[in-house]
Amino acid sequence: MTKIILCGCGGKMGAAITAIVNERDDCEIVAGVDVNTSCSRSYQVYSGIGDVTETADVVIDFSHPSTLDSILAYAVDKQVPAILCTTGYSEAQLSQIDAASQKVALFHSGNMSLGINLLIALSRKAAQILGGSFDVEIVEKHHNQKIDAPSGTALMIAKAISEELPYDSRFEYDRHSVRRKREHSEIGIHSVRGGSIVGEHEVIFAGHDEVVTLSHSAQSKGVFAAGAVNAAVFMKGKPAGLYDMNDLIAE
Repeated sequence: MTKIILCGCGGKMGAAITAIVNERDDCEIVAGVDVNTSCSRSYQVYSGIGDVTETADVVIDFSHPSTLDSILAYAVDKQVPAILCTTGYSEAQLSQIDAASQKVALFHSGNMSLGINLLIALSRKAAQILGGSFDVEIVEKHHNQKIDAPSGTALMIAKAISEELPYDSRFEYDRHSVRRKREHSEIGIHSVRGGSIVGEHEVIFAGHDEVVTLSHSAQSKGVFAAGAVNAAVFMKGKPAGLYDMNDLIAE
């Protein structure tokens, strides 16, 4: 039985993870952490992870980048692996994650969906075959409550593609401020925010007289919640290091 501390338990992802765990018999949530300690859950909810008294095997974080320091400190001190699902980390915070992974097992992914990670693999392959002569554009769409842009997933896709291109690429987030032709070295990344869109990502390889498009659409937050819970079970007892969805898929 994998015992889980769920950070961000009061949010929509927290509710989705709670529902999925309740349907499984290989894990349980022993405590939650949320700024809203009055949220209705079947487990004790604390305002900070440092206040948690229950013993756990792993931490799942779907909260906010501002909580990273306390979560990493807890994980290192208690030697409890952490699943870091929050997006919007700064470069300095990503460096913090790398450093902490030398002391404790950390799982970090900008997207916990199996389908998205397949999309990334396919985008890599397409970049290997088409990248030398095709322009690359990425369009991501999310609900109007999402704060960060572009999405962490869009950046994951862009970085994966850039690693396969035969030239040095750069990310172009905004073209309205300049008047010039598109440079071939650009990877365009565009964000749409509206309504209740759960998450859609489209990768466009535009060549001469032909276009190849790869896309993924999440129909509910359940796909991300399921991935996070699977990662939690996978990470129980893992040695120090930085893990991601590729490690989970290969297991």
